[in-house]
Amino acid sequence: MPDQAGRKLASMNVSSHEFLLQNKVIAALNSTLSLPQALESAREPLLELTPADYVGLCLINLGPIVEFQWLVPGYRLALLDEYSKWVDSDFVRAPIFAQPNVVLRDSEMITRKELERSALYQRSKELDLSLEHVMAVLLPVHPQLLGAFTLYRDRRLAFSEKDAAFLTSLTPHLLNAVRNCRDMQTASTGSRLLEELYSRPDAAYVVVAPPSHEVLRSRRAATLLERWFKPSDLHSSGIPLVLMERLGALTRMTPDAQLQNNLWVSLHGDSYRVVRFVELPETEGPRQWALILNEIPLSIPLPETMRMQLTARQVDIARGMLHNWSNEQIASELGLSEDTVKTHVRDIFRRLQVDNRTDFLYQAAHLNKPV
Repeated sequence: MPDQAGRKLASMNVSSHEFLLQNKVIAALNSTLSLPQALESAREPLLELTPADYVGLCLINLGPIVEFQWLVPGYRLALLDEYSKWVDSDFVRAPIFAQPNVVLRDSEMITRKELERSALYQRSKELDLSLEHVMAVLLPVHPQLLGAFTLYRDRRLAFSEKDAAFLTSLTPHLLNAVRNCRDMQTASTGSRLLEELYSRPDAAYVVVAPPSHEVLRSRRAATLLERWFKPSDLHSSGIPLVLMERLGALTRMTPDAQLQNNLWVSLHGDSYRVVRFVELPETEGPRQWALILNEIPLSIPLPETMRMQLTARQVDIARGMLHNWSNEQIASELGLSEDTVKTHVRDIFRRLQVDNRTDFLYQAAHLNKPV
């Protein structure tokens, strides 16, 4: 998605100022693990970039009772305070649910006449908001948590194809911001990642100031690293060379590339060794990173929330992947062609909103026991 959006933007007449605004939004979304703070920091450059008048993020918890929590930086929208009354009349919801991770403009959801007749539009008029145009994208954070990110205009100027391309380029960063915050239960509390890790006696983490200064190492991390690596595998700082190399590479990557390379996974014996690299919020001095370590059994149970989204055949294939079987091994075990398995694997990734096998493994492990 980021590459496609980048190519699309490259074909458009994008100014240096617009690229500057885009980078400011990306930096804001990665600057803190407090979701309200990240949205507030991103609001001004985002509204200028698109341009829009209001922005809102609706967190949708898919529990026994579906719950909606709106985060609205800047000006409060009274209409969204009443959202639970109008949710069934929300013309945005069905189209974006049908196409997660795809940016849609109101013209792609509903006709202008239908929009003006909608209960939400009529209510916005009553509240003197006049929400004339909408652009939105659904962020599948986890199987039981979704984020609906929406931009609004209160004037009759439709969102353009360029506006949609910019929001598409930002979508993975929005998703990552929500995922990181919710993983660490910080969306409502605003607590920092390190504070959350400190509170977990069994947390395994190392805090590093690149290129090689170790700031902090938890007891659990010390135990794992001693078991995972020989003394000859270590840098003079005590940090494993392979992890230092990955961290060094990440610091030179663009934010888009960082999202795709922030997991290090090694198969060893009957378990996976996983390190997740998280850039910490800015403080005085060099930017620090947290390396979060986890040891995952080779055979991970398929989480129920994942199983419910797959067909019976896809469940069999997903379980094969969790046993670290290749497509060829899965095909042989299930009596299928390798091409059929590849097709199912692609569909599994699409349904579960994961990028690849590594991401699938990580998300399955997270749902079994949060990392």
